[in-house]
Amino acid sequence: MTDRTAWDPLRRELDRWQAAGRVAQFWLRDDDAVEPTQALETLMALAGESGVPLMLAVIPGLTGEALALRLAEEAAVAVAVHGWSHTNHAEPEGKKQELGGERPADAVLGELREGFRLLQRLHPARFLPVLVPPWNRIDPALIPALPELGFAALSTYGRAREGGPIPLLNTHVDIIDWHGTRGGRSEGGLLAELVAELRDRLVGSDEPIGVLTHHLVHDAAAWDFLSALFAATGRHPAVRWSSASELLEP
Repeated sequence: MTDRTAWDPLRRELDRWQAAGRVAQFWLRDDDAVEPTQALETLMALAGESGVPLMLAVIPGLTGEALALRLAEEAAVAVAVHGWSHTNHAEPEGKKQELGGERPADAVLGELREGFRLLQRLHPARFLPVLVPPWNRIDPALIPALPELGFAALSTYGRAREGGPIPLLNTHVDIIDWHGTRGGRSEGGLLAELVAELRDRLVGSDEPIGVLTHHLVHDAAAWDFLSALFAATGRHPAVRWSSASELLEP
């Protein structure tokens, strides 16, 4: 259950946007999709009922026809490339990373090329040429080669830097408590982050606010928060939930 009064700061901030004649852009990315599951059904139903477009980061090396068949008729769902097999190649003491410098660049880029082509074939009507690095990490030396593979954008986590070799479409608020319960984070902490992102954009950056989910590990707290977020923002005139494809248009 959600505490209705806890959402007052977000409502007040959105009211400020409305008074200023501004509309905040939100977008939704969900990681680690592989196959049809009940959790994925729940996510797609929740997003669909709320009119929220969804970009699924699909792991190419672990997916197949089953997911392709399930998504074929989901017009509001886009598919992005989530690395190759979501395998950690970092040293034991290092942060987890699949697209790092521990292996030859040709090997890493070769996997990304194969993943791109595979998902493009499996999801011809849903595919977006966007790379979502596993664990949101990629060796900076690899990034200039991404456009040559066909990628039009890179999506990681945190504030996007301008002027790089490829456009960035980042996420900013992750609803999962990875270092604690590995379920949904506290409602208060998530709302504080959302308000902070909105306040920053009202006075400066117009970067869309990306909400990051992982349907396979959602608990009741995660589902409750997502449902309440869609309800609070979907009814407010100062919010627009955009698709990734819209945000990547020139």
